[in-house]
Amino acid sequence: MTLSILHDSTMLQRIEMALREDVGTGDITTECTVPTDLEGEGVFLAKANGVLSGLEVAATVFHLVDRDLVIDARVTDGMPVLRGVEIAVVRGKLASMLTAERIALNFLQRMSGIATAAASYVKLIEGLDVKILDTRKTAPCLRAFDKLAVAHGRGTNHRFGLDDMVLIKDNHIASAGGLKEAVELVAARLPAESRIKIEVEAADLNQVIEALGCERVHIIMLDNFTLDEMATAVKLIRGRRSDVQIEASGNVNEQTVRTIAETGVDMISVGALTHSVHALDISFNISERS
Repeated sequence: MTLSILHDSTMLQRIEMALREDVGTGDITTECTVPTDLEGEGVFLAKANGVLSGLEVAATVFHLVDRDLVIDARVTDGMPVLRGVEIAVVRGKLASMLTAERIALNFLQRMSGIATAAASYVKLIEGLDVKILDTRKTAPCLRAFDKLAVAHGRGTNHRFGLDDMVLIKDNHIASAGGLKEAVELVAARLPAESRIKIEVEAADLNQVIEALGCERVHIIMLDNFTLDEMATAVKLIRGRRSDVQIEASGNVNEQTVRTIAETGVDMISVGALTHSVHALDISFNISERS
């Protein structure tokens, strides 16, 4: 399979770090029990229904351990998988497979869990013109992988880091002396032609009104609003600023996401996609080549 991740230096470095952490100075157990020339195959098997993500990462893990291993993918990232389906077959030296197995599975199971959750949320708001967003609530050093998994589940990536978008939150507002003051401080630093978007978190309707008065605001986040408050805020924003997008945040779960979407917001951020990951059950079993 083609490995585009090998061309992403940051992701490749993270994978290499994970291998170094796990293997250390050598896989003692495998070195003692498995002949170096023994060949066979290993099979990734889905043990639950879900959406696949991380197979390309898993393949990269195997190739970093042994570039002669052959990975035959039966499913590709972003595709649904059913329990019992063979995801991929790995052929080559069994010792290499055993050394790579755990890290490959760690990435594959975590990313598939995230993709499955994202796909579930997207399915729940089907028919509505609303996006499901991820957040920065990702595992340290794994953000690129977590966000790739969200995309495989047809979710939408919010900002990747603090440097690609302005998001003025409650603590910024408190430090700046007010919402309007915080926006003005940002606007003074960013030229009017800047492509960097400015989003403001509103805690209540008064802050929504204040944010609407700030010309440079592109997105208003409704944080922990009740459904009635959210519907009122959406009507207020739509009536005054057609150029402003609306994000809902807080109290979002699979039971509430549809009713939140029906208030008319443009996007809903779901921290649980990446901060409360339920890994998809995937196994890897090897057999000696006959």
